[in-house]
Amino acid sequence: MKIEDAQEMMRKIYFERDKVRGVRGTLERTSEELNELSEAILKGKSLSSLEEEVADVFAWLCSLANLLDIDVSEAFYQKYTDACSKCKQNPCICPE
Repeated sequence: MKIEDAQEMMRKIYFERDKVRGVRGTLERTSEELNELSEAILKGKSLSSLEEEVADVFAWLCSLANLLDIDVSEAFYQKYTDACSKCKQNPCICPE
């Protein structure tokens, strides 16, 4: 599945509920999911648990992008080409 397919799937399944929740509520849920991912990483949870949390973060990000009328794949590919978005090198040579 491509990024655009995932975003469209989220639109079809959840857009009406997301509209009711609004941008602020969806942003809060996205933040909660990112916190859950952070906790899972820090607690050394299993790979399958981490995969679920990553999927949740991505799903909520897609829902948020849908509400903001942002095409995630287009935004991603515009910023991240085949090189670092800052130093323009591959691999990145930016200082930490």
